[in-house]
Amino acid sequence: MPSGFPDHFSAVARQYARSRPTYPEALFDWLAGIAPGRRLAWDCATGSGQAAVALARHFEQVIASDASREQLSHAVTSPKVEYRTFLAEAADLEDASVDLVTVAQALHWFDRPAFYDEVRRVLVPGGVIAAWTYRAFRVEGSGEVTRIVDDFHDRIVAEFWPPERSHVETGYAEIDFPFARIHAPHFQMQENWTLDELLSYLGTWSSVSRYRAQVGEDPRDVIAPDLGRAWGDPAAARVIVWPLSLLVGTPLTGCSVV
Repeated sequence: MPSGFPDHFSAVARQYARSRPTYPEALFDWLAGIAPGRRLAWDCATGSGQAAVALARHFEQVIASDASREQLSHAVTSPKVEYRTFLAEAADLEDASVDLVTVAQALHWFDRPAFYDEVRRVLVPGGVIAAWTYRAFRVEGSGEVTRIVDDFHDRIVAEFWPPERSHVETGYAEIDFPFARIHAPHFQMQENWTLDELLSYLGTWSSVSRYRAQVGEDPRDVIAPDLGRAWGDPAAARVIVWPLSLLVGTPLTGCSVV
């Protein structure tokens, strides 16, 4: 595994691949539509390959990279997706070869100036970079479930969030992004999950992994009784919605960053 990156997910790679919500197909339709071509997309910090496989429905080839071999060992296979292990800041890609770069829920972990240099190097003229994040979600029809999970996030595991995670809290509103902005439509993820599926998702949070490692207990046990009462029938599925926050742009050409 390459050194020099914050690895918060290798220990839960199998669970991560199984329990993270799915990005909407409309997002990839839109991104493919604004890319200057559809020959090659690079999905950086691909994790279990969720975005990469979706991109493969639109591009001739997708290079999906991650610094964690453990994450890639659980990635979804696709004939048009090639998985490679390298750091975001040192891409094993040719100059001016990529039409679209995507970063799903990972830009906050990077050495961004170095990564942005790589983006400018590998993008074709007019190429596009898109990064997105999500944090808060709502459970439709149950404000109490939403309240319990928010309290879990904001109080019980609050001190265990890595500092980089603060950018997720603001929806990337304050993160540096030195590209000519492209306005993005509103997109959201939606899942129909049981209580066990929601708890499994919470188990993939970096703060939960750090809590378990440092305290020796699973913090989800703290909220499980209240969450169970608020949920009702544990086998019943509820609709869960995550709004996405997007940064989309193209390399600046001779103008200053605003």
